[in-house]
Amino acid sequence: MEITEHYKGKSGVEYIFEYHDADDFDALDYSLVRQAYGVLFVGGKIVIGFGGNKKAWGLIGGTIEKGETYVETLHREIEEESNMQVTSERPIGYQKMIDTRDGTFIYQLRYVCKAKPYGPFVEDPAGGMITEIKLIDPAKYKEYFDWGKIGERIITRGLELKDSI
Repeated sequence: MEITEHYKGKSGVEYIFEYHDADDFDALDYSLVRQAYGVLFVGGKIVIGFGGNKKAWGLIGGTIEKGETYVETLHREIEEESNMQVTSERPIGYQKMIDTRDGTFIYQLRYVCKAKPYGPFVEDPAGGMITEIKLIDPAKYKEYFDWGKIGERIITRGLELKDSI
């Protein structure tokens, strides 16, 4: 499935997001992959975090560090931002984010994950980007963030695939 949406950033720059379902990320150029985020399940609830540059609710994840695999990034970011251990994961899909000024693009990966808490969440130790987490009913995610058709597909696909991991 492919979904295309346009987004205008606060700076006025317009981006095109092309979302694609994917069972793996082998065909993507590693040098163009910037992020790995998860639809993170603890029991029947998804974990969301508040904070980041936009000071908003969203999925847990972050930026790939040099030499990390995509899965290593996913596990590290989830541990840092939610104090949880990923017990299983599977790709959902990816977004290709295109800068309309010059046509350059990057990839943002999306996974479905199951996790268990190490203990209570206190704060994100890696710079305090995430200041609060919640476990919510997946059907109510739009009360916290609405990422249009792409966001809807990511959450729906996460729900479809969660029992297979």
